[in-house]
Amino acid sequence: MSQSPQAEHAMNASDARRDLYALVKRAEDDGVTTLIHRMGSKREDRVLLAPLDRFPAARKADAFPSWALSAAQKDFGTLVSQAASGQPQVLRRNNTPVAVLLPADPHTSTPSSDPAAPSGAAPAGGAVNSQGQQDRESAPRRLATLGDAIGSVLTTGPAGGPTFGLPGLDAATGGLQPGRLTIVAARPDVGGSLLGLAAARTTALVDHRTVLYAASGPNRDDVFRRILSAETGGDYPRLKQGRLTAREQEVARQLVQAGDVLLIDDGSNLTAEDIAETAPHMEGLALVVVDRLQATHSARLPLSGNRLPDASQILSGLARTLHVPVLAVVDSDDPTLLSLLDADVLLTLTATTDPDKVQVTVAERDFGVIGSAYLRPDLLHARFLDAGAVPVAGTGGEDWRLHTTPEEQELADAALPYTSGAQKGLPSALTHLLAALRTALAGGDQEALGELGPSLAEVAAAPLQLPDSDEGRRLAAALNAYTTDVPAGAPGQPAAVRSAADSGHVPDDEDDAEAEVELQPGDEEDEPESAPFPALKLLKDAVDRSRMHPVRVIRLEDRENGPWPLISEDMAGEPKWVHPDVTSTRVAHIRDNGKRVRRDKFDVPDTFGDGVMCLIDRNGSFPSACSAVPLAPNKLVHTGPLNAFDKGQAGIYLIDIPEWNFPGMPHPLGQLIDRADDQGRVWVTTPHIKQLERLHREGHLTKRVAIHDSWTGRANESLFKPFYTAAREARTGLVQVGGDSYAHYKTRVSIALRLLWPKRQEQRSPFWRPDWRMSMVAEASVRHWTVAFKAVQEGHTLIALRKVDAAIFWTPDETPPDTYRIGTGFGEVKAKFIQPGEFIPEGDD
Repeated sequence: MSQSPQAEHAMNASDARRDLYALVKRAEDDGVTTLIHRMGSKREDRVLLAPLDRFPAARKADAFPSWALSAAQKDFGTLVSQAASGQPQVLRRNNTPVAVLLPADPHTSTPSSDPAAPSGAAPAGGAVNSQGQQDRESAPRRLATLGDAIGSVLTTGPAGGPTFGLPGLDAATGGLQPGRLTIVAARPDVGGSLLGLAAARTTALVDHRTVLYAASGPNRDDVFRRILSAETGGDYPRLKQGRLTAREQEVARQLVQAGDVLLIDDGSNLTAEDIAETAPHMEGLALVVVDRLQATHSARLPLSGNRLPDASQILSGLARTLHVPVLAVVDSDDPTLLSLLDADVLLTLTATTDPDKVQVTVAERDFGVIGSAYLRPDLLHARFLDAGAVPVAGTGGEDWRLHTTPEEQELADAALPYTSGAQKGLPSALTHLLAALRTALAGGDQEALGELGPSLAEVAAAPLQLPDSDEGRRLAAALNAYTTDVPAGAPGQPAAVRSAADSGHVPDDEDDAEAEVELQPGDEEDEPESAPFPALKLLKDAVDRSRMHPVRVIRLEDRENGPWPLISEDMAGEPKWVHPDVTSTRVAHIRDNGKRVRRDKFDVPDTFGDGVMCLIDRNGSFPSACSAVPLAPNKLVHTGPLNAFDKGQAGIYLIDIPEWNFPGMPHPLGQLIDRADDQGRVWVTTPHIKQLERLHREGHLTKRVAIHDSWTGRANESLFKPFYTAAREARTGLVQVGGDSYAHYKTRVSIALRLLWPKRQEQRSPFWRPDWRMSMVAEASVRHWTVAFKAVQEGHTLIALRKVDAAIFWTPDETPPDTYRIGTGFGEVKAKFIQPGEFIPEGDD
């Protein structure tokens, strides 16, 4: 007997019994299937230990026999025999199904209680025969003469197949040809899916022909928002928030009326077989779009990883059988992967030296490259345009530049590389502001321009650190010209803009040692061997080696329920406090690099006596917190109101905000006290609960904390400790070296910890545990507050406490509070002394 193609490796039942917990964990976390064989007295039993995604019916309560892992390990041989005979055996961790034993041999008939499961499915979720595959008949094959082919070509005229609606690309490809599989290959950040969307939009909404849009990556709401954004020129991130203008609402109603020709399949576990089964039943089908094939393996997505070559074969067969074009998008331009896909035509998107252009190379099987085209990315509006077109909406074909000033034109052009997504490096708020400006200019919306003016003036008066590139310098100059050189009252430049610019207002720009980098595509990948510090790999290893079998990722379908919507960034509880007797002002400051920023200046009353300000800067607050942060490695369970805090549990808790009357010290919950609900309650993580319990025992809180609701799991404080140990040792050496290696170390540590809770759905990560992330930040906040509190208890005067690493004391010269350890290691601090009347400089770390 041959091994099942879905099994990664085979092992005998005795070894599988011994390693059952590890095998189940691999199935649950990584989607790995294991073939298990056992010799009986009369036959060899063969089963697959598979993830639940391979057999969704196993998730239904009482549908099949189920066993706790401990019981399954004890009677493993019996379970293998029963599964091999056709009766699936579900394995549970506590009461939660986590894996399933299925018969491995295709002739075994497995019952299914899943009405969505396709008939004829292999027992382990294997291949379903395509609709186009039929038994061979005994009749001879029909042969066509050359004359038949010539006559067909001459009489049919132009191909008339679907197009992208992009003249340059349509000329290079000749459109999408019936009977052919076309693959669009692009890295995730280039926007390959938008070409599939362009073809679907043009075919369905312009040509009014039927399209099957198989959405393996986005869901139907994502597809609709992208279509609406592309059709109206509306800001896609804004549409994702459900905020539509009147025009967008009208276009949406029109799309509803015309939308019966664009049919979306975003069902879970979408396979190529499902697509091949659905397509033949669609009357007048003109195009199939598959968005997308994912290069990285995912147990949740059948159209991913090593399943892609088989999937492309099925899609290619579908195109030939139905004689329709099939367009599939793959999120990779790796030549090795592309060579395995059965594409008739390959469109490869690559960036160019011009940030306003991407190149599409068109290659055909057996011919190689046959053409190319340039497109202009307009990712903010979920679309591409021809490279010569201006990506603005609402002009009705007019040249918008005829109605704008040179300063407005230059700012719109300078902003384009960033609003289109071709260039990175701007804060998202500024990107959205510039995109809104371009849209307002395009539509001649003077009211919108008037509202945008003051915000742009603030940016120009104190620009953010723009990228040090030709594009960044051009944008800085254009912003300055737009807000200072254009006369008040000119189109798009109301008087309010000039007054705001003249006011000298400078926005805040705090430097924070723990400020984090913005996540970018590719950050989720392990660092190369040559990297100074492989932070993400070490963090994953630390979690994976835990004997508690942590759940790294909460499934998408579970994130809208339970505790997950209750978790927010506010739960960090970071302080932002200034002593009530001290006056704090923000003053303008010009750095050595010419950047204008704001800095704190404190006026200390004479009653504080003689002294100087001692600025404390704590080293590595976040990685240091990883040494012993209390977490629940597995999923949180609703434990409701609690009479008392259980040290053996960790999670999130709804509590009353306790009264705090200690003079000269901020509330231990920091800014959380400003987030209370109508009953004065807030959700907090375990570090803050433990802090409040300790303060009550020490007599600083008169009442014990009341817990009105909770979601908890078994606690563990060492989950991240191996990561902390490695980060501490690496810092010891790299902080002395400095330079690029130390900068890379800090960046990668920040990225790894940020990936615990990626906020954007499109950002990939090996983690999605907001409770882990916020517990870690809360632990850093608690430690920061606790050390400052000890100093105040010993008689030191605290002036200000900020975030997780900055504290300012009023102290004699050269005498920092002895509760802090001076040094470069984790938990240690740097101390600077600032004379009265001076502002607080930027941090060094």
